[in-house]
Amino acid sequence: MRRMKRVAVVVLEGAKPLDVGIPAQVFATRASMPYSVDVCGVHPGPIAGGDGLSYHVARGLEALDGADLVFVPGYRHPDREPPPEELARALVRAHERGARLAAISTGAFALAETGLLDGRRATTHWHYSKILAERYPRIQVDERVLFVDEGSVLTSAGAASGIDLCLHILRQEDGMAVANHAARRLVAAPYRSGGQAQYVPRSVPETHGERFTQTREWALRHLGEPITIEILAMHARVSPRTFSRRFLDETGYTPMQWIMRARLDRAREMLEETDLGVEEISATVGLGTATNLRRYFRRVLGTTPTEYRRTFSES
Repeated sequence: MRRMKRVAVVVLEGAKPLDVGIPAQVFATRASMPYSVDVCGVHPGPIAGGDGLSYHVARGLEALDGADLVFVPGYRHPDREPPPEELARALVRAHERGARLAAISTGAFALAETGLLDGRRATTHWHYSKILAERYPRIQVDERVLFVDEGSVLTSAGAASGIDLCLHILRQEDGMAVANHAARRLVAAPYRSGGQAQYVPRSVPETHGERFTQTREWALRHLGEPITIEILAMHARVSPRTFSRRFLDETGYTPMQWIMRARLDRAREMLEETDLGVEEISATVGLGTATNLRRYFRRVLGTTPTEYRRTFSES
């Protein structure tokens, strides 16, 4: 039986409601999820939030004791004053005993105050990225991406990218089946990479973006078939060159990198939920032979299909 893991979500003054709600809902305490969630503050009691909402939390920073994962949601005006010192100390203590720390949007400022992002890559909402870089020059701020995973510390951009970060953590911690279950429950896209741009720097006609979404959905339904850039471009009704360029802008992957990752993710889910052999799974998802599947697993995940199945199989 899986150990129930603990998640703490720290609400600060001016906390953004969506940023608070995302980890609380993704890791919701329910039968289908191996998590319990504590929403807390620096101190118990009422907290004035942003966007006309306020909070009342029953617990203070003691909720971080024993937490496996700590989220710091975004809050308003992080450039005006530093976060409470007691929060920085509590985050450092949690990190020292092995907890992973994750910031959503401007929550990166609170995480930066601990010094744990020094010498690492990080991101935040594009509106505040230059301010973060100027205030904390030891951090390698990347405003182009949706989220950054530095192992024990993670950061994400604007609110919606917090969903991508949470699903990324679920895939790492609990496998594709749990992450996809959460994505379906949230009606969220399960395939947005951290390298995807926060915003497209040039205008893209809406019809093209809509076609590309439909093309990605089509590809996910036909992973077991031969798929080339030419086939994808034909489906999207653009030239292969245009498709490749704009697909990279939208997803952070080249088309064939994205197809390979989608096939690999489908294989991961089949390893978790079925008893099919590696050869059959590889053929089903379009990777051909078991040798190909093993090679991609080793390259991307640093493990083998057999080891992965042993780790994530519910049996």
